[in-house]
Formats: sequence, C-alpha cells, structure tokens
Amino acid sequence: MKIQFDTLDYQTEAVTSAVRVFEGQTIKESNFTLTNDAPQGTLFASDGIGVGNHVIINKEQMLKNVKRTQILNGIVPSDNLFGSNDSFPQFNIEMETGTGKTFVYLKTILELNKRYGFM
Repeated sequence: MKIQFDTLDYQTEAVTSAVRVFEGQTIKESNFTLTNDAPQGTLFASDGIGVGNHVIINKEQMLKNVKRTQILNGIVPSDNLFGSNDSFPQFNIEMETGTGKTFVYLKTILELNKRYGFM
C-alpha cells in the first residue's frame, strides 16, 4: 500500500523556506559516543554511538539566508539570529490549524536530510 498526499503550493513553499535557511551547509557526519553509568537492567544502561547535526554554515551566511527567506515571504527581515539568549538560533514553522503542519514538518525533515545529511 502506498500513501499519496496532494501537494499544495503553500506547503512546498514552507518546506523550501525552512531548507533555504541552511543554504551553504555541506554534509558533515557528526557522530559522538554515548556512555551511561546506570546499572544494567535499567532503561538506558547501554553505551552507543549518537548522531548529531553538525552545522558548519557561519552565522553571517545563515542570517543572510534568513533575511532572504523573510523578504521572499513578505516578512520584515531580522537584524540578528538570536532572541534574548546567545545560543543556537531557533526557527519555527507557523501555519493555521488544518493546513498540514505535520506534513510540512515531516517533508522538511526529509528534505534537510537529503540536502544536508541532518538526522
């Protein structure tokens, strides 16, 4: 059985906008080791390898990408990537109820993986 969805232009535009933020990013593997001192038999008692999303695009390029995306979507451009804190920037996809946000989220995740190797 194959599930098919109708492709709606505004959903495709939302995915494109989210992916555009990372233009200039290259695929970079970023594995790390997980260790846990919890006793055997507990839920998280094993060690392993984790996979992280290594963002190597610089802040200036990312801000340029964000501004371009905002202008293309009729949004006043931001002056910086950060709000009140100085951590990694946070981005949101905001859409009305019933417009297919979950579909856009999933499609965005798949496209970010395909283009930039994000997991």
